Amino acid sequence: MAKRNETQEELRRRNEELEKELKDSLLREEKIKEEMQRLWRRLMVAEEAEERLCSQLGELEADAVGEARHYHGRIIELTQRLSQAQQLLTAVKN
Repeated sequence: MAKRNETQEELRRRNEELEKELKDSLLREEKIKEEMQRLWRRLMVAEEAEERLCSQLGELEADAVGEARHYHGRIIELTQRLSQAQQLLTAVKN
């Protein structure tokens, strides 16, 4: 009978250990899920920020092209005026 009580006691202790391990495992799983959800939210924020930055970059590039075209046109205009001024100076000297 004592042997049977020992076996039952061992089984009870083992059962308690397994229940504790299960509880600990479930807690770890819950913490991991929460961390994954936090990381997922951070990823979504980062992706939205990336999309906004790409959009802003596209707008800046378009503005830069427009400015470059404007300055190129201005350079051509000033080059033509300079050429005309040089022609007038040459004509006046002759």
